[in-house]
Amino acid sequence: MRTLGASTLIAIALCAGACRGEVFDPESPVVASDPAAAVLPRLTALQYRNSLLDIFGSELPILPTPADTNPYLFYSIGATSTELSELGAQQYADAAAQLSDWLFAETSRWTATVGCQPETLEDPCVRAFLKDFGLRLFRRPLQPDEEAKWMSVMVETERGVPARGLRFAIYGMLQSPQFLYRSELGEPDPLDTDHYRYTSFEMAERLSFLLWNRAPDRDLLAAAARNELVEPAQVYEQAMRLLESDNAQAAVQDFFSQYLDLGGLDALERDPARYPASTPTLPSAMKTEIRLLVDDLVFRRDADIRELLSSRRTFVNKELAALYGVDAPLASEVAFVAVDLPEDRERAGFLTSAAFLSLNGHETDTSPTLRGKFIRERLLCELVPPPPPDVDTQVVPPSEEVHTLRERLEQHRANPTCASCHALIDPPGFLFEGFDSLGVARTEDNGYPIDHSGGLDGVPLANAQELADLLAADERVSACMVKQLYRHANGRLDQAREGRVLRELDARFAASGYRFKDLLLELALSDGFRKLAKPENAQ
Repeated sequence: MRTLGASTLIAIALCAGACRGEVFDPESPVVASDPAAAVLPRLTALQYRNSLLDIFGSELPILPTPADTNPYLFYSIGATSTELSELGAQQYADAAAQLSDWLFAETSRWTATVGCQPETLEDPCVRAFLKDFGLRLFRRPLQPDEEAKWMSVMVETERGVPARGLRFAIYGMLQSPQFLYRSELGEPDPLDTDHYRYTSFEMAERLSFLLWNRAPDRDLLAAAARNELVEPAQVYEQAMRLLESDNAQAAVQDFFSQYLDLGGLDALERDPARYPASTPTLPSAMKTEIRLLVDDLVFRRDADIRELLSSRRTFVNKELAALYGVDAPLASEVAFVAVDLPEDRERAGFLTSAAFLSLNGHETDTSPTLRGKFIRERLLCELVPPPPPDVDTQVVPPSEEVHTLRERLEQHRANPTCASCHALIDPPGFLFEGFDSLGVARTEDNGYPIDHSGGLDGVPLANAQELADLLAADERVSACMVKQLYRHANGRLDQAREGRVLRELDARFAASGYRFKDLLLELALSDGFRKLAKPENAQ
């Protein structure tokens, strides 16, 4: 990427996607917000491993880490809202021990990491290594007292063997809260005395974990050392650089994987006797299809991300082609090819993909309730309350009076206690009854014709394709995507005070043609990402 000078950066547009020819307005350069207070996120399991891979290389062994949790969909929220358990602390200690054992098992390995084979700890390369290792591990320079502390650890544990002292220091630093947690507390903003801004080093890690899902690289840390990440133009230049890397593709895929719950496919089970198309490799193929769709829309074509819900273009291997009933002669068990779904079939976009339909179905039956709940909560950001604890949630089995699942659910909804929630989620869920629990198209349920009509908020719809088209143009869906990304980026739920930043981000998202990379850039430049509430005890 061509490096731009400061004067050029101030003149360019701070909109996304190669700036689209607009001119930067110094009076309103970013989306303004009343930002919320700081949170203290712990590294997610993937961020933890990525950080270590960047330092120690690809031969890094598999290490034990505390399991991620995803309240409100995202691991980043779990990382700020859950306390580290005693077991989790022990897992980090075990991981540090395993890593240091592996590192020092071979002289060539640890000397490559340290940069030398010192005869004493007074060798200048030892302190140089400590400073560099601390910078990369803690994502900021070591403070003088920290540098003294870890040098002391080396001296007290070496017993005449410098490698032993180095090993204990590395072992200790790998367990430090300064590595495991992201301490982003901000500093006074000279241009906005009502709020704090994140420091350059804090912005370096915020940008990198958002756009790469890994610790800052050397270029980003060097920019932070020059204090070049506090102004919007500076943030823009680095964000553009990060988005041009393959690492950005992996980070975007991770967001959509959590947003769309693709991780649930890892535990998908269907009885092949009941579902002949089911194979051990099919769940992986389902996940790959959605990943290829996201990659095509975001990076290959830089297209309207709403096509994810409505596009007839998808990617299939041999298994998925058979499941969808499409011709794909060049596809194989491992090779995926682009295909256009037939116009005369009710299948288009993610909502009629085998991934969505199987994720939101039961092992032996479909689930209009789960499918409708997904629409409400993940795509429209509505809260569907859980059923009261004293309510029987079991749906009556088939009988002479009720044959199909739809009829059984309608009888279940006759219970006034169940009616309010099911009236919200079942009508859109019924639209998917033309597909079984694996996503195969069908016309009968339990031997009886299927009625897959339904609706959304009083709008009658005939099938899932009509719903997909309706949602792709629904302003609530794009606003919800903005909100979900905002939550993911900040590791917390949005607050009422942040309504303005969400509305303006959504407006800029629309103005960009709903290009997801543009949304990422607008978010990175917004006050909602660059600033935080002033601490209560601050002067």
